[in-house]
Amino acid sequence: MNEHDERDTTMTGVDPSTLDDQQLMKELETIHRTRHETLLHGSNDALGAHNERMARLEGEYLRRHPRRTVAAGRTREGARERGAGDSATPALD
Repeated sequence: MNEHDERDTTMTGVDPSTLDDQQLMKELETIHRTRHETLLHGSNDALGAHNERMARLEGEYLRRHPRRTVAAGRTREGARERGAGDSATPALD
């Protein structure tokens, strides 16, 4: 590649579509573990690269698992039910 060739210059890491399921899960675990530190202390470029990489990895996971199990509490309706239950909880002094 010559210095003027800009193919793949914005992508960081291995293309998620080439990873097997175990590798994809390991990459997702790593990026989620490092997210908070990158947000708080990374440069704008580092945060941008992190955002892009995370979106690509998560997109690949969702592509492979479109029918993944969704916990009821992680939906709007489930959140509303949790919120309604909180009002019955006595306040701590």
